[in-house]
Amino acid sequence: MLRSLLSAFLMYSRIPVPAVEWKEENRRYALGFFPLVGAVTGGLLMLWRYVCNVLDTGQFLFAAGAVLIPVLVTGGIHLDGFCDVCDARASYADREKRLEIMSDPHIGSFAVIKLCLYLIVQTALFSQAKSWRTVAVISCGYVLSRALSGLNAVTFRSAKSGGTLQSFVRPAHKRLTAAMVLFWGIVSIVISVVLQPVCGASAAAAAAVVLIWHRYSSYRDFGGITGDLCGWFLQMCEIMILAAVIFSERMLLL
Repeated sequence: MLRSLLSAFLMYSRIPVPAVEWKEENRRYALGFFPLVGAVTGGLLMLWRYVCNVLDTGQFLFAAGAVLIPVLVTGGIHLDGFCDVCDARASYADREKRLEIMSDPHIGSFAVIKLCLYLIVQTALFSQAKSWRTVAVISCGYVLSRALSGLNAVTFRSAKSGGTLQSFVRPAHKRLTAAMVLFWGIVSIVISVVLQPVCGASAAAAAAVVLIWHRYSSYRDFGGITGDLCGWFLQMCEIMILAAVIFSERMLLL
């Protein structure tokens, strides 16, 4: 279990942890610990909100830091998947060609455009997150997005037999991994609903909608999921949770 925990942080974060040998038995439960990377990200986001409050900085500085934190924690691995999927879908090619495009390490113009739009919208949304409770609910979203990402990794059909994702899925104890990520996901939802009932429920609903669309579109366009598609899902899940929290909070103030 400890080696699986370390494997999860070694693969999905840039947080310094003791190295473990890269073998299948050390990755058996790694996806089950994947949401804990989100817990660290959410904790740092709340810490950043506290620092900005103490220093009385403007909202734009907070928003810029909030966008930067997940990239620093993960090294941008999920944004890379997001860009690959954007390029593949923009090609309107057949399924095999799309999978080939996702394997290409180069970034295309459509991915650059969509990445820029994504970061602009994300920054704008974060600029509206002022209260500690709002930021706490958004922080829970980092755990929920990774819990759902881990769940679809071990339960959805794979589009190909190889790849980085399969190196974690193939040796995984799937039932226990699914139970672990469901536990983390439920905990994150409960905490967010307790903090802000309407915002927490809106965030959970937004994540569910993205998950349903992700399964449908991945099966339709690629025949299943890949590591890049899981990265696309995670990024879309996070920004939709963020939007759901911000807009539901604003509606309560009307």
